[in-house]
Amino acid sequence: MDVTLLGTGAPAGLPRPDCPCAACAAAQGEDTRAATALLVDGALLLDLTPGAAFAAARAGHSLAGVRQVLLSHPHDGPAVEVPAGLPQPGRVPDGRELALLTGHRVRAVALDAPGTGYAVTGPDGGRLLYVPPGGAPAGLEAPAEPYDLVLADVVGRPDALARLRAVGAAGPTTDVVAVHLDHDVPPGRELARRLAAAGARAVPDGTTLAVGSYEDVPDVPRRTLVLGGARSGKSVEAERRLESFPDVLYVATGGSRGGDTEWAARVGAHRERRPGTWRTAETCDLVPLLKDEGPPLLIDCLSLWLTDAMDAVGAWDDAEWADSGERALRDRVRELTEAVRTTRRTLVAVSNEVGSGIVPATASGRRYRDELGRLNAAFAAECEQVLLVVAGQALVLRG
Repeated sequence: MDVTLLGTGAPAGLPRPDCPCAACAAAQGEDTRAATALLVDGALLLDLTPGAAFAAARAGHSLAGVRQVLLSHPHDGPAVEVPAGLPQPGRVPDGRELALLTGHRVRAVALDAPGTGYAVTGPDGGRLLYVPPGGAPAGLEAPAEPYDLVLADVVGRPDALARLRAVGAAGPTTDVVAVHLDHDVPPGRELARRLAAAGARAVPDGTTLAVGSYEDVPDVPRRTLVLGGARSGKSVEAERRLESFPDVLYVATGGSRGGDTEWAARVGAHRERRPGTWRTAETCDLVPLLKDEGPPLLIDCLSLWLTDAMDAVGAWDDAEWADSGERALRDRVRELTEAVRTTRRTLVAVSNEVGSGIVPATASGRRYRDELGRLNAAFAAECEQVLLVVAGQALVLRG
């Protein structure tokens, strides 16, 4: 079964008409995208968009063989004209299955938003799932047979992919292709980087995909360190990297700090951003978590872990530091980095990048700055990918 993507963009396309944003300005050449529409084996058209016949011609196909046109989501604006010779578009009720004379079977998948997803099985047994913009499959049951190809709004609804992974409908061999791409992420390298972190990819309009064929998509890094200054966006970047995975354990090393309303507001803002399926553990005892089997870990952050560790070894007292504190801290850092080296869990950790600005006025401040620099370097040495976030922009230092 072959699928030709006549478009891969959001309903308004990319660039959006009359939009002055930087992402739209940068969307040129193969980064321009028409509204998403799929042509399956020349016989089934999923979503009818303006200029579908021209898009098919540009991709080297004709719509003359289309026997069924299915719509997946409500279309804003004027009705789309049906090209001559095409059957009238329709929609399959949720849960119902449609059998085409071409040998394709189409099942309507219920969503948590207005619209319908479509699971298509080809005559050769290949299986694909198409999810419309703004939606995620609802009522999934485990275990599910993995699809060969998933086409979904990975950027706008990463939780849709997380739900599919949770029940086994998206597995290690599933080719995940992002569609409905909008101006939320700058096109080009930044889009490719974000999708690779989710185990997905993007393709240009007009691309034909062979369902079930192997695609060399970059593996999701198993261990990632995200560095950045205050309010740089490092926590958002770290959380974004795991949004498309279910059952994440968020490890908060800062504690609750009873009575500190400003800290409580920060913690609340972090919680509101996180998917509801994630669990939270407030602890600085990281080594046992790294040694255990389990879902991905998001540790936020190493800076507060270091504060706790330095408190425990008496690092703020010069005499204690010189006597045994420095050695004890080195042992703790070594134990942590060795656990990172041997962990089998997917890990994303956040830490502050300090030392590039004003030299702290106190000896304890300088000691903390130096030890955090050493910790970051040792931790980074055990990670496949290291990112530095500056002004919300992620720079890849490794991986």
